[in-house]
Amino acid sequence: MDFVAGCIGGAAGVLVGHPFDTVKVRLQVQNVNKPMYRGTIHCFQSIIRQESLFGLYKGIGSPMMGLTFINAIVFGVQGNAMRRLGQDTPTNQFLAGAAAGAIQCVICCPMELAKTRMQMQGTGEKKSSRKMYKNSIDCLVRIYRREGMWGINRGMVTTLLRETPAFGFYFLVYDVLTRQLGCEPEDRYMIPKLLFAGGMAGIASWLSTYPVDVIKSRLQADGVGGVHQYSGIADCVRQSVRKEGYMVFTRGLTSTLLRAFPVNAATFATVTLVLMYARGPVQGVEDCETAPKAASRHSQGQAQAQTQTSGL
Repeated sequence: MDFVAGCIGGAAGVLVGHPFDTVKVRLQVQNVNKPMYRGTIHCFQSIIRQESLFGLYKGIGSPMMGLTFINAIVFGVQGNAMRRLGQDTPTNQFLAGAAAGAIQCVICCPMELAKTRMQMQGTGEKKSSRKMYKNSIDCLVRIYRREGMWGINRGMVTTLLRETPAFGFYFLVYDVLTRQLGCEPEDRYMIPKLLFAGGMAGIASWLSTYPVDVIKSRLQADGVGGVHQYSGIADCVRQSVRKEGYMVFTRGLTSTLLRAFPVNAATFATVTLVLMYARGPVQGVEDCETAPKAASRHSQGQAQAQTQTSGL
Protein backbone atom coordinates (compact mmCIF):
# COMPACT_ATOMS: atom_id res chain seq x y z
CA MET A 1 0.00 0.00 0.00
CA ASP A 2 2.93 2.32 0.69
CA PHE A 3 4.11 1.83 -2.91
CA VAL A 4 0.67 2.72 -4.30
CA ALA A 5 0.39 5.72 -1.98
CA GLY A 6 3.83 6.90 -3.04
CA CYS A 7 2.95 6.66 -6.73
CA ILE A 8 -0.31 8.58 -6.26
CA GLY A 9 1.44 11.16 -4.10
CA GLY A 10 4.15 11.52 -6.69
CA ALA A 11 1.60 12.09 -9.44
CA ALA A 12 0.05 14.86 -7.35
CA GLY A 13 3.48 16.38 -6.88
CA VAL A 14 4.15 16.32 -10.63
CA LEU A 15 0.82 18.03 -11.40
CA VAL A 16 1.53 20.79 -8.87
CA GLY A 17 5.19 21.30 -9.67
CA HIS A 18 5.51 20.82 -13.44
CA PRO A 19 4.61 24.42 -14.42
CA PHE A 20 7.43 25.67 -12.18
CA ASP A 21 9.78 23.14 -13.77
CA THR A 22 8.88 24.33 -17.27
CA VAL A 23 9.68 27.91 -16.25
CA LYS A 24 12.95 26.79 -14.66
CA VAL A 25 14.09 25.01 -17.83
CA ARG A 26 13.11 27.91 -20.11
CA LEU A 27 15.09 30.36 -17.96
CA GLN A 28 18.10 28.05 -17.72
CA VAL A 29 18.54 27.53 -21.45
CA GLN A 30 17.33 30.80 -23.03
CA ASN A 31 19.75 32.72 -25.25
CA VAL A 32 21.49 35.36 -23.15
CA ASN A 33 21.98 37.62 -26.19
CA LYS A 34 18.27 37.53 -27.07
CA PRO A 35 16.45 36.62 -23.84
CA MET A 36 12.73 35.98 -24.16
CA TYR A 37 12.02 36.23 -20.45
CA ARG A 38 13.03 38.86 -17.89
CA GLY A 39 12.44 36.64 -14.87
CA THR A 40 10.22 34.01 -13.26
CA ILE A 41 6.95 35.98 -13.25
CA HIS A 42 7.47 37.30 -16.77
CA CYS A 43 8.20 33.77 -17.98
CA PHE A 44 4.98 32.46 -16.44
CA GLN A 45 2.98 35.30 -18.01
CA SER A 46 4.61 34.90 -21.43
CA ILE A 47 4.07 31.15 -21.63
CA ILE A 48 0.39 31.46 -20.67
CA ARG A 49 -0.17 34.37 -23.08
CA GLN A 50 1.72 32.90 -26.02
CA GLU A 51 1.17 29.16 -25.56
CA SER A 52 -1.91 28.98 -23.31
CA LEU A 53 -2.06 27.40 -19.85
CA PHE A 54 -1.21 24.03 -21.39
CA GLY A 55 2.18 25.42 -22.37
CA LEU A 56 3.21 25.15 -18.72
CA TYR A 57 2.51 21.41 -18.85
CA LYS A 58 4.63 20.58 -21.89
CA GLY A 59 6.65 17.42 -21.30
CA ILE A 60 4.58 16.26 -18.33
CA GLY A 61 4.08 12.83 -19.89
CA SER A 62 7.73 11.91 -19.35
CA PRO A 63 7.86 12.36 -15.53
CA MET A 64 4.43 10.76 -15.22
CA MET A 65 5.60 7.70 -17.16
CA GLY A 66 8.90 7.40 -15.32
CA LEU A 67 7.38 7.78 -11.86
CA THR A 68 6.53 4.12 -11.25
CA PHE A 69 9.92 2.86 -12.43
CA ILE A 70 11.79 5.39 -10.32
CA ASN A 71 9.68 4.50 -7.29
CA ALA A 72 10.46 0.82 -7.74
CA ILE A 73 14.20 1.46 -8.02
CA VAL A 74 14.38 3.81 -5.03
CA PHE A 75 12.16 1.49 -2.97
CA GLY A 76 14.56 -1.42 -3.40
CA VAL A 77 17.81 0.53 -3.11
CA GLN A 78 16.79 2.58 -0.06
CA GLY A 79 15.40 -0.45 1.79
CA ASN A 80 18.42 -2.67 1.10
CA ALA A 81 20.86 0.12 1.91
CA MET A 82 19.22 0.85 5.27
CA ARG A 83 19.13 -2.85 6.15
CA ARG A 84 22.82 -3.26 5.30
CA LEU A 85 23.80 -0.12 7.22
CA GLY A 86 21.87 -1.41 10.22
CA GLN A 87 21.14 1.76 12.19
CA ASP A 88 18.70 4.58 11.46
CA THR A 89 21.11 7.50 11.84
CA PRO A 90 21.42 10.79 9.94
CA THR A 91 24.66 9.62 8.34
CA ASN A 92 23.05 6.38 7.15
CA GLN A 93 20.07 8.35 5.86
CA PHE A 94 22.49 10.38 3.71
CA LEU A 95 24.33 7.30 2.44
CA ALA A 96 21.15 5.35 1.66
CA GLY A 97 19.62 8.38 -0.05
CA ALA A 98 22.78 8.97 -2.10
CA ALA A 99 22.78 5.33 -3.22
CA ALA A 100 19.11 5.55 -4.23
CA GLY A 101 19.75 8.81 -6.07
CA ALA A 102 22.62 7.32 -8.05
CA ILE A 103 20.80 4.14 -9.11
CA GLN A 104 17.58 5.85 -10.21
CA CYS A 105 19.53 7.98 -12.69
CA VAL A 106 19.20 5.07 -15.13
CA ILE A 107 15.55 6.06 -15.57
CA CYS A 108 15.76 9.68 -14.48
CA CYS A 109 18.25 10.84 -17.14
CA PRO A 110 16.33 9.71 -20.28
CA MET A 111 13.08 10.84 -18.66
CA GLU A 112 14.41 14.35 -18.03
CA LEU A 113 15.95 14.50 -21.49
CA ALA A 114 12.53 13.90 -23.06
CA LYS A 115 10.91 16.33 -20.61
CA THR A 116 13.42 19.07 -21.42
CA ARG A 117 13.11 18.62 -25.20
CA MET A 118 9.30 18.68 -24.97
CA GLN A 119 9.36 21.77 -22.75
CA MET A 120 11.51 23.62 -25.28
CA GLN A 121 9.37 22.59 -28.25
CA GLY A 122 7.20 25.36 -29.67
CA THR A 123 8.61 28.08 -27.44
CA GLY A 124 6.54 31.23 -27.88
CA GLU A 125 3.95 29.56 -30.11
CA LYS A 126 0.34 29.05 -29.07
CA LYS A 127 -0.05 26.32 -31.66
CA SER A 128 3.15 24.94 -33.12
CA SER A 129 3.09 24.84 -36.92
CA ARG A 130 5.66 22.04 -36.96
CA LYS A 131 6.24 19.75 -34.01
CA MET A 132 9.52 17.89 -33.88
CA TYR A 133 8.18 15.40 -31.31
CA LYS A 134 4.63 14.08 -30.91
CA ASN A 135 5.12 13.05 -27.29
CA SER A 136 7.81 11.95 -24.82
CA ILE A 137 8.09 8.40 -26.21
CA ASP A 138 8.36 9.69 -29.77
CA CYS A 139 11.04 12.08 -28.56
CA LEU A 140 13.20 9.31 -27.10
CA VAL A 141 12.66 7.06 -30.13
CA ARG A 142 13.77 9.80 -32.53
CA ILE A 143 16.82 10.63 -30.42
CA TYR A 144 17.74 6.93 -30.27
CA ARG A 145 17.45 6.56 -34.05
CA ARG A 146 19.75 9.54 -34.62
CA GLU A 147 22.25 9.14 -31.78
CA GLY A 148 21.77 5.66 -30.28
CA MET A 149 22.03 4.88 -26.56
CA TRP A 150 24.57 7.66 -26.13
CA GLY A 151 21.96 10.16 -27.29
CA ILE A 152 19.14 9.13 -24.93
CA ASN A 153 21.61 9.15 -22.04
CA ARG A 154 22.84 12.66 -22.80
CA GLY A 155 23.49 14.41 -19.50
CA MET A 156 23.98 11.18 -17.51
CA VAL A 157 27.18 12.35 -15.80
CA THR A 158 25.64 15.64 -14.69
CA THR A 159 22.49 13.80 -13.60
CA LEU A 160 24.64 11.53 -11.41
CA LEU A 161 26.54 14.52 -10.02
CA ARG A 162 23.24 16.17 -9.17
CA GLU A 163 21.10 13.29 -7.92
CA THR A 164 23.64 11.44 -5.76
CA PRO A 165 24.40 14.22 -3.22
CA ALA A 166 20.96 15.81 -3.61
CA PHE A 167 19.09 12.67 -2.49
CA GLY A 168 21.61 12.27 0.31
CA PHE A 169 21.00 15.81 1.58
CA TYR A 170 17.26 15.36 1.17
CA PHE A 171 17.13 12.33 3.46
CA LEU A 172 19.62 13.83 5.89
CA VAL A 173 17.81 17.17 6.29
CA TYR A 174 14.39 15.53 6.49
CA ASP A 175 15.60 13.10 9.15
CA VAL A 176 17.20 15.85 11.23
CA LEU A 177 14.12 18.11 11.01
CA THR A 178 11.63 15.38 11.93
CA ARG A 179 13.78 14.45 14.93
CA GLN A 180 14.03 18.07 16.05
CA LEU A 181 10.34 18.78 15.54
CA GLY A 182 9.34 15.64 17.44
CA CYS A 183 6.94 14.08 14.93
CA GLU A 184 4.98 11.62 17.07
CA PRO A 185 1.79 9.77 15.97
CA GLU A 186 -0.28 11.32 18.78
CA ASP A 187 0.86 14.87 17.94
CA ARG A 188 -2.09 16.79 16.46
CA TYR A 189 0.40 18.86 14.44
CA MET A 190 2.33 15.85 13.15
CA ILE A 191 1.19 16.15 9.52
CA PRO A 192 1.97 19.91 9.24
CA LYS A 193 5.38 19.17 10.76
CA LEU A 194 6.03 16.44 8.19
CA LEU A 195 4.95 18.74 5.36
CA PHE A 196 7.23 21.50 6.64
CA ALA A 197 10.18 19.12 7.05
CA GLY A 198 9.67 17.66 3.59
CA GLY A 199 9.39 21.06 1.95
CA MET A 200 12.51 22.41 3.65
CA ALA A 201 14.43 19.22 2.87
CA GLY A 202 13.49 19.61 -0.80
CA ILE A 203 14.71 23.21 -0.80
CA ALA A 204 17.98 22.24 0.90
CA SER A 205 18.65 19.43 -1.57
CA TRP A 206 18.09 21.70 -4.57
CA LEU A 207 20.37 24.39 -3.17
CA SER A 208 23.12 21.81 -2.66
CA THR A 209 23.34 20.87 -6.35
CA TYR A 210 21.56 23.57 -8.36
CA PRO A 211 24.58 24.74 -10.43
CA VAL A 212 24.94 21.16 -11.73
CA ASP A 213 21.26 21.18 -12.71
CA VAL A 214 21.78 24.30 -14.84
CA ILE A 215 24.57 22.57 -16.77
CA LYS A 216 22.49 19.39 -17.10
CA SER A 217 19.55 21.29 -18.59
CA ARG A 218 21.79 23.08 -21.07
CA LEU A 219 23.45 19.86 -22.21
CA GLN A 220 20.12 18.07 -22.61
CA ALA A 221 18.58 21.00 -24.50
CA ASP A 222 21.67 21.28 -26.70
CA GLY A 223 21.09 19.93 -30.19
CA VAL A 224 17.44 20.95 -30.49
CA GLY A 225 17.06 21.98 -34.12
CA GLY A 226 20.28 20.19 -35.06
CA VAL A 227 22.66 22.83 -33.66
CA HIS A 228 25.15 21.76 -30.98
CA GLN A 229 26.88 24.43 -28.88
CA TYR A 230 28.76 22.35 -26.32
CA SER A 231 31.29 19.55 -26.72
CA GLY A 232 30.93 18.41 -23.10
CA ILE A 233 30.49 19.41 -19.45
CA ALA A 234 33.68 21.47 -19.17
CA ASP A 235 32.95 23.29 -22.43
CA CYS A 236 29.38 24.05 -21.30
CA VAL A 237 30.65 25.46 -17.98
CA ARG A 238 33.36 27.49 -19.72
CA GLN A 239 31.05 29.00 -22.34
CA SER A 240 28.27 29.70 -19.86
CA VAL A 241 30.56 31.52 -17.42
CA ARG A 242 32.34 33.46 -20.18
CA LYS A 243 29.06 34.73 -21.67
CA GLU A 244 26.94 35.21 -18.56
CA GLY A 245 29.22 35.22 -15.54
CA TYR A 246 28.90 33.03 -12.45
CA MET A 247 25.32 34.17 -11.89
CA VAL A 248 24.39 31.80 -14.69
CA PHE A 249 24.33 29.04 -12.08
CA THR A 250 21.31 30.69 -10.40
CA ARG A 251 19.15 30.87 -13.52
CA GLY A 252 15.66 29.54 -12.74
CA LEU A 253 16.48 29.14 -9.04
CA THR A 254 13.48 31.20 -7.87
CA SER A 255 11.07 29.01 -9.82
CA THR A 256 12.78 25.88 -8.51
CA LEU A 257 12.54 26.92 -4.85
CA LEU A 258 8.92 28.03 -5.31
CA ARG A 259 8.24 24.59 -6.76
CA ALA A 260 10.11 22.52 -4.17
CA PHE A 261 7.86 23.24 -1.20
CA PRO A 262 4.40 22.75 -2.75
CA VAL A 263 5.54 19.64 -4.63
CA ASN A 264 6.58 17.96 -1.41
CA ALA A 265 3.53 19.28 0.41
CA ALA A 266 1.21 17.87 -2.28
CA THR A 267 3.06 14.57 -2.22
CA PHE A 268 2.95 14.17 1.55
CA ALA A 269 -0.67 15.27 1.86
CA THR A 270 -1.75 12.80 -0.81
CA VAL A 271 0.23 9.95 0.73
CA THR A 272 -1.34 10.74 4.11
CA LEU A 273 -4.89 10.71 2.74
CA VAL A 274 -4.35 7.49 0.77
CA LEU A 275 -2.87 5.64 3.75
CA MET A 276 -5.55 6.90 6.13
CA TYR A 277 -8.31 5.88 3.72
CA ALA A 278 -6.80 2.44 3.10
CA ARG A 279 -5.75 1.53 6.64
CA GLY A 280 -7.94 3.62 8.88
CA PRO A 281 -7.08 6.85 10.73
CA VAL A 282 -4.87 5.35 13.46
CA GLN A 283 -2.75 3.00 11.33
CA GLY A 284 -2.65 5.49 8.48
CA VAL A 285 -1.31 8.30 10.65
CA GLU A 286 1.32 5.99 12.16
CA ASP A 287 2.50 4.98 8.69
CA CYS A 288 2.71 8.62 7.64
CA GLU A 289 5.38 9.23 10.22
CA THR A 290 7.78 7.01 8.28
CA ALA A 291 6.48 6.81 4.73
CA PRO A 292 7.12 10.44 3.71
CA LYS A 293 10.80 10.15 4.56
CA ALA A 294 11.35 8.78 1.08
CA ALA A 295 9.29 11.31 -0.85
CA SER A 296 11.08 12.64 -3.90
CA ARG A 297 12.63 16.07 -4.01
CA HIS A 298 12.65 17.29 -7.51
CA SER A 299 13.61 17.66 -10.24
CA GLN A 300 11.75 16.42 -11.13
CA GLY A 301 8.20 16.38 -9.21
CA GLN A 302 8.70 12.61 -8.54
CA ALA A 303 7.91 10.92 -5.22
CA GLN A 304 9.09 7.82 -3.49
CA ALA A 305 7.04 8.18 -0.34
CA GLN A 306 7.19 4.54 0.49
CA THR A 307 10.95 4.07 0.50
CA GLN A 308 11.77 4.82 4.11
CA THR A 309 9.21 2.30 5.39
CA SER A 310 11.23 -0.50 3.84
CA GLY A 311 14.32 0.55 5.74
CA LEU A 312 12.83 0.65 9.23
